Amino acid sequence: MSTKKSRPKKEGSNPRNSGSRKPEAGSPKPAVTNPKPEAVSVADRLHSAAIHLLRRVRKQDVATGEGPARLSALSVLVFGGPRTLGELAAAEQVKAPTMSRMVAGLARDHLVEIASDPGDARRMHIRATSKGKSILQQGRERRIAYLASHLDQLQPDELRALGDAVEILSRLLRDWD
Repeated sequence: MSTKKSRPKKEGSNPRNSGSRKPEAGSPKPAVTNPKPEAVSVADRLHSAAIHLLRRVRKQDVATGEGPARLSALSVLVFGGPRTLGELAAAEQVKAPTMSRMVAGLARDHLVEIASDPGDARRMHIRATSKGKSILQQGRERRIAYLASHLDQLQPDELRALGDAVEILSRLLRDWD
């Protein structure tokens, strides 16, 4: 029988402890501390409104026959240009094997083309095909038309105010870290 005493584990030393997980490389920086109460209130309402808005317009994507994850990856390629598998996985915040399976399915359906890098055969370059671009553009047009039909119910001054808010958000996003 051993008389060896076991040391108590330090708090957070268990990698399965969710409170001890370190941020992965490339993860967002910690949030700014002590924002003004007005900013917190607007952020809370904006966050909720953005989620509800996205859920509603995303219902139009059913007509594409593609799932949300595949459409999201395809949109990175259509609107952001060709990417390597690693870049696409990072943009979609998934691991490379997950993205590899997704890209294989998109390629099978002729929505993307995959080319090997002449300098490194392990590196894949992925780009949207004209079919992939068309599906995404049609989906975008359906979402915009659906949203516009609801915005059309606003009073002219409300629509102008919302347009001004969109400009402010666009400027904020351009300057985002």
